[in-house]
Amino acid sequence: MLYPTAQAWRDAPRKRVVLYAMSGLGKTHVSNLLREEGGWFHYSIDYRIGTRYMGEYIADNAKRHAMQVPFLRKLLLTDSIYIGSNISFDNLTPVSTYLGKPGNPELGGLTMDTYRLRQSQFERAERQALLDTEYFIWRAEDLYGYPHFICDTGGSICEWVDPADPEDEILTALSQQALMVWIKGSESHTEELIRRFDRAPKPMAYQPAFLEDAWARYLDEFGLTEQQVDPDTFIRWTYAQALAHRQPLYEAMAEKWGVTVEATDMAQVRDQADFIELIAAALPQG
Repeated sequence: MLYPTAQAWRDAPRKRVVLYAMSGLGKTHVSNLLREEGGWFHYSIDYRIGTRYMGEYIADNAKRHAMQVPFLRKLLLTDSIYIGSNISFDNLTPVSTYLGKPGNPELGGLTMDTYRLRQSQFERAERQALLDTEYFIWRAEDLYGYPHFICDTGGSICEWVDPADPEDEILTALSQQALMVWIKGSESHTEELIRRFDRAPKPMAYQPAFLEDAWARYLDEFGLTEQQVDPDTFIRWTYAQALAHRQPLYEAMAEKWGVTVEATDMAQVRDQADFIELIAAALPQG
């Protein structure tokens, strides 16, 4: 690990961390807190995906819908208006809206072919955004003078890596540049995440094998065709299974590539000093 002991971490003039966990367990909150306190550069993987790697897909999709409106079509064809997405660290809705949900088009669903295509686009984007971490570490210090760096990953990082492979491209690149920290939720956290998702289901990204298995089982279990699937119902059904699918992947990543902190402890972090001591407690004390 980049910091072999707690004291090495405390003494390091440049502290670099990659946070990963399911959405809703405090990654972005802590990253924002450290950025606002000063001295920490906040690299948001989801923001990078939306601005650098999927920006054209998102804008073109909005233009495609606008072209169906005669008034807007004329303005677009004469370059009289501009359509873009207003992505921010706190508003990643354009990315999730573009990913969409499969099912009945009358309920806002996408065909499964379109859904698969957008999933593959997101996978390529997230893989590259993760591999961009090294560049942003350099950029943060060289251009802006930030000594410390925190990478706020998306919940789907575990879908694109193999923790058992000691030569995994993404995990090797990240662990060589920063300390990988898993924010581990409890069973009560999981139940709350499911309740929260059930209230407002949002698009998710899954590895292809998991998605294909979930889709086939859903259609078979409920006796539905693709056109009959309620998009929100399918996404809700899949989400709980995704949590169970991701948990052992996160755990293996922490065991072989980094450290673990409890979500309840991370929620108590109020400033840089709290954060530094929380991470120190997760490292070997020798």
